[in-house]
Amino acid sequence: MSTKKYLPRRDFLKHAMVAGTVAAPIMLHETAMAESAGQSTSTDRVRFAMIGVGMQGSGLLSNAITLSGITCVAAAELYDGRHTLARQITGNLELPVTRRYHEVLERKDVDCIVAAVPDHWHMRVVVDACSAGKDIYCEKPMSHAIRQGFAMVEAAQKNQRIVQIGSQRVSSMLCAKARDLYHSGAIGEIEMVELSLGRNSPTGAWEYPPPLDASAEVIDWETWLNDAPKIPFDKYRFARWRCWKEYGTGVAGDLMVHLLSGMLFTLGWNEAPRSATALGGIVRWKDGRNMPDLQTVLFDYHGVPVYVRLSLGAETPEMARFLGPKGVMEASGTELRIIAQSGTDTSPSYYASSFPQQMRAEYDATWYREHGPSWREPITDQTVYQGNDWDDVRPHLWTFFQAVKSRKPVAEDAVFGNHAAIACHMANESYFRGQTVYFDAETKTLRA
Repeated sequence: MSTKKYLPRRDFLKHAMVAGTVAAPIMLHETAMAESAGQSTSTDRVRFAMIGVGMQGSGLLSNAITLSGITCVAAAELYDGRHTLARQITGNLELPVTRRYHEVLERKDVDCIVAAVPDHWHMRVVVDACSAGKDIYCEKPMSHAIRQGFAMVEAAQKNQRIVQIGSQRVSSMLCAKARDLYHSGAIGEIEMVELSLGRNSPTGAWEYPPPLDASAEVIDWETWLNDAPKIPFDKYRFARWRCWKEYGTGVAGDLMVHLLSGMLFTLGWNEAPRSATALGGIVRWKDGRNMPDLQTVLFDYHGVPVYVRLSLGAETPEMARFLGPKGVMEASGTELRIIAQSGTDTSPSYYASSFPQQMRAEYDATWYREHGPSWREPITDQTVYQGNDWDDVRPHLWTFFQAVKSRKPVAEDAVFGNHAAIACHMANESYFRGQTVYFDAETKTLRA
């Protein structure tokens, strides 16, 4: 999760008043979960198994069991210490736990799966879950490589399973409001998108402390490696797998995928970009990792430029900025802002300063006759919406569990998740190749 800092209210208002008029923030409220609380019965409860109880998995588990009608009935994890953790989180000291996730897939009392495993395990877990007849919530990014994503889509469709990918802001009220505003014409037709996020701490750069008892005795290292190159047990790779391309997808798969998923949902796009051009490097965290800690990317989405900046060495607020001819829409965690723009001149063109004086006077007089009063104070109207943090996982988990019961499709399904993941893979491929890469939708491959 990103560390976010906000302007104090007093400073925010002072800044806003300089820009123009800002009405009191409009509060957005999550209602679906609250309205259903306490309404579930034993016959409509959803029973899930957790696969992966690490940093993200433990958070998902902790949040899922607070939802009405949701029960965890088993957990699978390759590190024995997290078997204890799963039981501690659920408060069930008898919770069935195992190192072998296939055992939970075979359980008749498991309706669905919530999976938070390293990226290089996503395809295997999703395909196996779908083949076992289980719906699955899988953490982002959906895949570890482009070819894997299409296999996951095929498994979901062939087995008619609900697959939801875990870029949680897609289920937030802020993203829903942004989508409504955009499609109602609030900023006009999109011209460009800017996405950015910066961290500046060892934890933010994934230098996580390994478990104090980490060893090959309590961690099934051979299984954990999956299809990655076989190497001796390394507690740092186990804890900090995002730093290496053999297991993770770097800042693209950890951070960019959230920004891109929110953008795709807001704009109503469900596609991979045409091309990606990336620059970056390992600028600060020279700790043996092979994934960049600074990455900038320019995507082409059917002619619309989308610029992304990600840094692990300089903290900046997370921001999604949508630019159109009628204004700018900015989304940042708990706030959505619409900055209206008229797109017209509010005074005679300053180019007229190059005219001779009499010509300029004639131009000015004509301009005022055609445009109105001789002086108008320009005002920029801003509307601000505030709501729950778009990184709250509970609404997204709730969306998934309700889909398991209703069989209604979810927005961030396997097709959507695959498109977002493809963009991340393109960004990484461009970085490592040192050139622009293009996605060939027909062959489902990249070309330079």
